[in-house]
Amino acid sequence: MTGTATVVGAGIGGLATAIGLRRAGWSVTVLERRTELERYGAAFGIHPTAQSALDRLGVGDALREHAVPYRDAHIRTPDGASIARLPLERIERKAGRPELLISRPYLLDALLAGLDAFGDVPIKLGERVTDVDALAAGQDLVIGADGIRSAVRTARFGDRSGPREVGTVAWIGIADIESPVHGETWGSGRFFGLTPVEPGLTNWYATAPEATTADELRGLFAGWHDPIPRILAATDPATWIRYEMRHLHPALPSFVSAEASGQVALVGDAAHAMTPNLGQGACTAILDADALTRALAAAPPGPAGVAGALRAYDRERRRSAQRTAFASRILHRFMSTERTRLRDAAVRLLPG
Repeated sequence: MTGTATVVGAGIGGLATAIGLRRAGWSVTVLERRTELERYGAAFGIHPTAQSALDRLGVGDALREHAVPYRDAHIRTPDGASIARLPLERIERKAGRPELLISRPYLLDALLAGLDAFGDVPIKLGERVTDVDALAAGQDLVIGADGIRSAVRTARFGDRSGPREVGTVAWIGIADIESPVHGETWGSGRFFGLTPVEPGLTNWYATAPEATTADELRGLFAGWHDPIPRILAATDPATWIRYEMRHLHPALPSFVSAEASGQVALVGDAAHAMTPNLGQGACTAILDADALTRALAAAPPGPAGVAGALRAYDRERRRSAQRTAFASRILHRFMSTERTRLRDAAVRLLPG
């Protein structure tokens, strides 16, 4: 079927949804509350399933143009001893393609180019949505892709589910040197990650107690194995990005709402914001967009067809995405524990 839709939010999930809807013949408008799109450069891991979804959306080639494969990464202790390998080889063997890493600006550029190719999908910046029912009344569908503080979610599901802090601060940055090792180093109450992102650069991320300042961060990791101190020294603190780690809690009873005032679907962080420990935030948003737009493309015309497609989307994505969010939260607790001896012994039992 075809129809009219407004996508609220121009992040990864919102842009991917807009592309999928437009490919299905829908008339689409994108609203973004910010006056410009965020362009910070953290790297996203793109699982093979999400790569396939991007292929279906017609932007897979643009993704691969700037992405790098993620292979041979380990979990280490602060002294540099490897205690396990990340399961990247198993993922590649099973899927027939590797996990990919791409910086956020490149992924946004690929999605924006995919949308611009249609020539008729406006992205209206500086548009803050305050009346979701009024917006939905003039459309066949409104998609809430407006993040963990989603106005669309609150309007339809209330404020029972909302951002919950986990007591940890995350820092991310990109260093102008290449790391000889990749993966994660788990210490007591904190951890540090290193991944490739493009030639000559290293993407890094760290977590620390909530009160940690930028001045203190280097000191927290000063005694850790090479190249962690060098990576931090090679990155200008003015470019570091700090955010308090949050997740959406409690889990929503549905990702969709079909009311007389209009039909609404949630995607990405608006539906299931999670801690970044599994590296699946961007992937789940892309999979949401793919599932929702496939269901709508196959639906019969009319409001009943939209409602049926939304139910199919909810069945396909809600439990899967919420399981991923739950697993990521549990992994965060495991990685951040101060009982490192027991944790490291358990990690050593993982298959190589």
